[in-house]
Amino acid sequence: MYHSVRDLIDQATQRGVTIGTVVLENEMAFTEKTAEEVRSELRRRYGIMSESIVRALNEPQHMVLELISGQSKKQNDYTAAGNTLCGELLGRIMSRALSACEVNASMGRICAAPTAGSCGIVPAVVSEVARARAVSEEVLMDALLTACGVGAVITRNATVAGAEGGCQAECGTAAAMAGAAAVIMAGGSAEMVDACVAIVLMNCMGLVCDPVAGLVQLPCSYRNASQAVNAVLSADLALAGQNSVISADEAIAAMYKVGRQLPPELRETAAGGIAVTPTGKKLHKELKKMQ
Repeated sequence: MYHSVRDLIDQATQRGVTIGTVVLENEMAFTEKTAEEVRSELRRRYGIMSESIVRALNEPQHMVLELISGQSKKQNDYTAAGNTLCGELLGRIMSRALSACEVNASMGRICAAPTAGSCGIVPAVVSEVARARAVSEEVLMDALLTACGVGAVITRNATVAGAEGGCQAECGTAAAMAGAAAVIMAGGSAEMVDACVAIVLMNCMGLVCDPVAGLVQLPCSYRNASQAVNAVLSADLALAGQNSVISADEAIAAMYKVGRQLPPELRETAAGGIAVTPTGKKLHKELKKMQ
């Protein structure tokens, strides 16, 4: 059993195993499943993730108001042209994160990791880092298990709900999970995972949840793309040996406290932020006419 990121690291270090192994054994004990059964379920869910991040790359998905339809294809085409500022890896990650968001908005099948509103971050980062690093399935599974462990800790000690903690709780948590997985796939240490999670959360501390017209489209899709990039840059900072100074567990506690301090208007109510801009209000009226 583990209750914090430090618990995960200490148990892994003391036993000479990976963080993923600690998470796997805990899941086995909790669900009474074998290691292979747990991995099989993880493969199934990763398969759903993998489908969602490619479906809209070449075929725009359709949804109410069409606020984000075609975003993924546009980003994918731009990346394929080879003249991006961010480079191929980040371009591919962004287009895939956007794809999952389109699939979600069009009522397609996604894997909430940890939420539907943040569904593009973990799969986009994990799939593309795995491709770039040519990692084995064993390493991929270990990375996904590590991400699961980080997500479980945040769920236990803070929140992953935008209605309770803002978008920092949704996309921020997803980025922390994705960043942790990226560190593992890049051969980083358990302490680097801790630093990465802390850096990710510091980078998005206070991020509000202000969905236009109350739909999980804007700014959700752009935040999936930006927080996927946050995950990768935070992983690189940690892999470079940067000291986060603030531990992951402290950052998680701070994120939760900040989330509770956010006014209700900035916690998924569509009553603040960009949701109440003139355009946001206009789109809300259009949606009400359709209902």
